[in-house]
Amino acid sequence: MPVKSLRQLLTGEDVIQLVIRLGLLALLILWTLYIIRPFIPILTWSAVLAVAFYPAFSWVAKILGGRPKTAAAILTLITLGIVLGPATWLGISAVEGVRDLAHELGTGDLALQAAPEQIKSWPLIGPTLYELWDQAYSNIRAVLREVAPYLQPLAGPLLVFAGDASLGTLQFLVSVFVAGFLFPHGPRLVEAGRGFLSRIVPEQGEHFLTLGGATIRAVAQGVIGVAIVQALLAGIGFKLAAVPSAGLLAFIVLLLSIVQIGAFLVLLPVIIWIWTAKDVTTALVLTVFFVVVGFIDTMLKPLVMGRGLNTPTIVIFVGVIGGTLAHGIVGLFIGPIILSVAWEMAAAWIGREVSKPAKRGVVDDEVT
Repeated sequence: MPVKSLRQLLTGEDVIQLVIRLGLLALLILWTLYIIRPFIPILTWSAVLAVAFYPAFSWVAKILGGRPKTAAAILTLITLGIVLGPATWLGISAVEGVRDLAHELGTGDLALQAAPEQIKSWPLIGPTLYELWDQAYSNIRAVLREVAPYLQPLAGPLLVFAGDASLGTLQFLVSVFVAGFLFPHGPRLVEAGRGFLSRIVPEQGEHFLTLGGATIRAVAQGVIGVAIVQALLAGIGFKLAAVPSAGLLAFIVLLLSIVQIGAFLVLLPVIIWIWTAKDVTTALVLTVFFVVVGFIDTMLKPLVMGRGLNTPTIVIFVGVIGGTLAHGIVGLFIGPIILSVAWEMAAAWIGREVSKPAKRGVVDDEVT
């Protein structure tokens, strides 16, 4: 006896009721997303912080004799101290640097550093470096005079970005508080995620859950975390050396570190400037400090990354740009993490699906 189709089993009234229910469900989902849309960056970054620091939370809770709430409070206070301390200090300096740059672009008068005369006295490379610097200074000034009218429209977006940075700082603070509340509920949240994935991808739910957590920790600690530490140390050095626009330069170091280009693109010109503006002892000490800061990512990444990161650099770069455009300053950090997780899961899913026909072929060959 042939099996009846779904259309034959459902009457016209049943179809209408099903469409109404699905429509109401879709409306409820869209409405919910619309309501929580302003909080999505905060909730996402809170979840990332909770996953990234959960091993540290478990360690502190174990030391305290199994007191998860106390451990969460301590970890939250430490994170707030970092955010409210040097991070805010450098953030304010970066905002001031962006505003100064926007003002210079708006007026068409960009300030440049002319070649210091004392460079000529340097042995071996002094005269050549002075000549190159002087030529570059003259040529860049001439170029800037020509392109200044075209750069002026950039002043507005830069000011908007500077204003968005203040909102981003507030979002960071709220995210740290929310992450603190998530720590004690970590096991239940993991179970909820496992149940959700088991319904979406029953065969690979556990694998995806493990892969997602490992990728979040790898990117958050090995890429974002190391970049923040490197930028903070570089910013402190810039401040101590009285480098102009220290906060803005530290922010550029942060960007370069996240996209895996490296901090030396900023540190090398700063080191050259220090040798032209400081005495030999101060310049030598700061040079050693900045060289250590430049290589700190090479030293820290093997320690904090529990697994190798296979995500291509272009994925992280697109995540930085897209995340910043979509969610402001917080998106700078959550963008590469979300794209890295999506990339790793897609690669795992595609690899698993591709391997299935191959395994079937091997089994068929063995049977025949």
